[in-house]
Amino acid sequence: MKKTYLGEFEELVLTMVWILGNNAYGNEVVKEIKSQYDRTVNLSAAHITLYRLEDKGFVKSKMGGATTTRGGRRKRYFRITNAGVSLLYDLKELRQKLWKLIPQVNLIGI
Repeated sequence: MKKTYLGEFEELVLTMVWILGNNAYGNEVVKEIKSQYDRTVNLSAAHITLYRLEDKGFVKSKMGGATTTRGGRRKRYFRITNAGVSLLYDLKELRQKLWKLIPQVNLIGI
């Protein structure tokens, strides 16, 4: 099976979808990234990434109900798939393996 790789932003968005659970939609993902990372993200970039993750099978989406506060427009909610969870665990394991390989040196005075 072909190994799938994620870019840093894709991994960040996928992680936020998992964190947000049933409340994961574009604007909420953007707010959570701002809250957790103090990083400003364009809503369009988040949507494009969410759709790309859906194409790769790491998230699924469904339309929510229309609301008057949104002028009758509906939100598209995303949820992480088993493949997405598995990929994030694999990435976490890989990073931990790499961190263990870093030599323990005293960096004071360098």
